[in-house]
Amino acid sequence: GTVQGLTEFFPISSSGHLIILHKLMDLPIKNEVVFDVILHLATLAAVVYFFRTDIFHLLAGWFASLSGKVNYEGKLAWLIILATLPAAIIGAIFGDFIESAFRSDIIVALMLAGVGALFIVFEKISRQTDELESINWKKSLVVGLAQIFSFVPGVSRSGITIIAGLGADLKREAAVRFSFLISIPIILAASIKEAPKIFEAGFVAREFIILTIAFLAALISGFLAIKYFLRFSKKISLNIFAYYRFILAALIIISLFF
Repeated sequence: GTVQGLTEFFPISSSGHLIILHKLMDLPIKNEVVFDVILHLATLAAVVYFFRTDIFHLLAGWFASLSGKVNYEGKLAWLIILATLPAAIIGAIFGDFIESAFRSDIIVALMLAGVGALFIVFEKISRQTDELESINWKKSLVVGLAQIFSFVPGVSRSGITIIAGLGADLKREAAVRFSFLISIPIILAASIKEAPKIFEAGFVAREFIILTIAFLAALISGFLAIKYFLRFSKKISLNIFAYYRFILAALIIISLFF
């Protein structure tokens, strides 16, 4: 649960870490998919609670825009919707296929290393001149299209969208904030899609306790990850996450041969 909370928002791939941990740990639960759905619900709760004030203003601005009164929040709400559409469409049609087809240790390792390299490149070439207020539909769409690649385990949804934000010349903190905001509808949609599996699965008391502990761990660690990652991104390069990804990718590849 703690790993999910941290890696959902740190750009190091939550799906990649969960695949690895499920192989390393013999959890006393019948359904690992349901376990992962519970963890994603926890991180959804964390990001919604953290951005609760922003969400209120975004919703108010969006409803106001329907009557022709467009302010900054209304515009940003529409841009979040635009950035969400590509991944929502591809996810609904091909999401399960992509995740199952690419669910392997070697793919996770390659994606960890590849996206890590992109971090180093975009930290170097991005001008990082624009605040979130200056984002337009073109930049929003670029970030949204990048989010499609997050279905491949090891890529990292936050990682690839932050990279796209940097590529659109957003300041690092602005790219991180936009990445977190567009995560809300995506995580919500994925949770709704998988929610029936929770009700289909039968739980014994022991499993319920385990799921509750995991949920709370993901909720708390996710909230802290958002809070401190936003502060961190103001001043410090994200290359440290690239180096972490390189090390983890190397360990995975070594484990395949020894």
